Amino acid sequence: MAYHEPVMRDLCVEGLNLKQGGVYVDVTFGGGGHSKAILEKLNEGRLIAFDQDNDALANAPDDKRFLLIHDNFRNLKERLNEIGVFEIDGLLADLGVSSHQFDEAERGFSIRFNASLDMRMDQRGDLTARDILNNYDELSLIKVFREYGELNNARRLAYLIVQARVNAPIETVDELKKIASAAAPRAKETTFYAQLFQALRIEVNEELDVLKSMLMQAADLLKPEGRLVVMSYHSLEDRLVKNLVNTGNTDGDLKKDLFGNIVGLKLKPVNKKPVEADEEEVKSNPRSRSAKLRVAERI
Repeated sequence: MAYHEPVMRDLCVEGLNLKQGGVYVDVTFGGGGHSKAILEKLNEGRLIAFDQDNDALANAPDDKRFLLIHDNFRNLKERLNEIGVFEIDGLLADLGVSSHQFDEAERGFSIRFNASLDMRMDQRGDLTARDILNNYDELSLIKVFREYGELNNARRLAYLIVQARVNAPIETVDELKKIASAAAPRAKETTFYAQLFQALRIEVNEELDVLKSMLMQAADLLKPEGRLVVMSYHSLEDRLVKNLVNTGNTDGDLKKDLFGNIVGLKLKPVNKKPVEADEEEVKSNPRSRSAKLRVAERI
């Protein structure tokens, strides 16, 4: 099953600084592109992958060194402990939505197709984008659009949605776009819709809370000199990774002892600034345009 071309594949694998006999985790298996590259370099050792999307299961390689766990990576530590893994040598996370999920019209992730407003990464989940649009009160909608979509006109957008759903429930992508068009900045409609859909997707899947939990667990699981490699696609994700590395927590709350030393630091940055895809990759793989890669090492 075609998913997508893995972004900065070689840089991600290099960032892990693979050790023969090591235990590594890919928490965003998807099409398996990064996992395959890791296995090619890992003559010995073990790779454990996570993915909550049922479609990803078909991509699992038949390799005795590999195990795919069908679960949300918020349960990282618990699921690893269940199979006797209590520390790891490296963890890779390629965040965001895969091209496969965008291209599956019925999933409702893309603004390109008229489909039911679903947006669940895990089809076993209960909450959909449709539920949010039709059931959240106006203040809750404003909060979602402002915090997760970083939309300046979140109040206007929420008002339009609440007024429209009085007449009929909002069920499809085209219905939502038609309602939201009155709030879209002229000549920037595509960006506006993308931010709106991002906000709904994050709320449906609790993406930022889940990411916070996974990052804190990863820092605990890493062995000394173990590597955390994270690729994010928008500032909300990247900020959490940066906060963890710089302050020891995802909130960015810097804590110091009486002597002025930072308390709780577990990681140090390997690359001071996030790495971005080069021009050649951006041309061949547009998805890489917004990617930022951060690599950190366990102190």
